[in-house]
Amino acid sequence: MARTIELSDKSAALLTRHAAAHGKSLQAWLEDLAIEKTQSDPRPKRGKARAAAQGILALQGQVKPDPEGWTVRQYIDHGRR
Repeated sequence: MARTIELSDKSAALLTRHAAAHGKSLQAWLEDLAIEKTQSDPRPKRGKARAAAQGILALQGQVKPDPEGWTVRQYIDHGRR
């Protein structure tokens, strides 16, 4: 299925130069680029988030309970009075 994408002349020229630098036609280079981007694994982003969450949980495990038993919200409200 062929689709038409409208680009400015400047963008089309830039993309054509990139395709030529890779030794491909514009259509072939764009197809390769689309395949590469859709097949890239998004898990590294999730891995970073998971690692950050685990780090936060580890830090929270080291936090000692408040000696007066106050919550963060109670401290905030107390400071507003």
